[in-house]
Amino acid sequence: MSDDFSDAALVLVGHGSTVNADSAAPTYQHADELRRRKLFGQVLECFWKQEPGVPGVLRGVFAPRVFIVPLFISEGYFTEEVIPRELGFCLTGQKEFARVQSRGGQTLHYCGPVGTHASMTNVLLARAREVVEKFPFPRAPKPADTALFIAGHGTGNNENSRKAIEQQVELIRAQNIYAEVHAAFMEEEPFIRNIYGVTAAKNLVMVPFFISDGLHSFEDIPVMLGEPERVVQERFRAGQPTWRNPTEKQGKRVWYATSIGNEPLIAEVVIERVKEMA
Repeated sequence: MSDDFSDAALVLVGHGSTVNADSAAPTYQHADELRRRKLFGQVLECFWKQEPGVPGVLRGVFAPRVFIVPLFISEGYFTEEVIPRELGFCLTGQKEFARVQSRGGQTLHYCGPVGTHASMTNVLLARAREVVEKFPFPRAPKPADTALFIAGHGTGNNENSRKAIEQQVELIRAQNIYAEVHAAFMEEEPFIRNIYGVTAAKNLVMVPFFISDGLHSFEDIPVMLGEPERVVQERFRAGQPTWRNPTEKQGKRVWYATSIGNEPLIAEVVIERVKEMA
């Protein structure tokens, strides 16, 4: 199969937010990068919660082939119901639909979300490596002396977001890079606040498996890791990082990375998703 997409349009779908302007930043970043590479005839971005919205995005696409990639972590309510409905792939409440559809001389391909792609493992490992290299104080620990935690929201409404994280934990464990690899969640077991009792390692690295840095990653998780809420709020208002890397807690050194959404490798994951559908 040829990898020539010069006759194709790429549409990146982000969640977006009306309250957090940074929420859309990763979507714009990866769209800009993919435009710069000139792989596709056209690259557009759209959002569920802000303009430009999902329903109208296809009106601006003239290429014969269109690939739609959701910048979401897991298969669930948004990627399997909301976005396909808004794009006309299915009716409200319809769970099964054709992911490749022909419309007025165009072929539309609805790809899987980036978060469930196996190559996201490289994205998570790059983040974990990066935060320790950037803040090696007093010296960077070896991964073999470090426990890696992948953090997620965790919630009753979508067990798939949990599945996406547990799958990555398994894939990273199998590589035997870190002493231990664990999942940790904000709202369900195993809880982020309990990570200190889970591992014997003295060095802990936590990577949040979210597309965008928002209140969860900036405010909630640092408090769950043991920073006083007042301190986190003061730093946040002052525009400072809400977690100082590394911070010592309960006799362990903890590095806390930013969310994976703006990791440059995600552009590669988008391309992989397109190639699969092609």
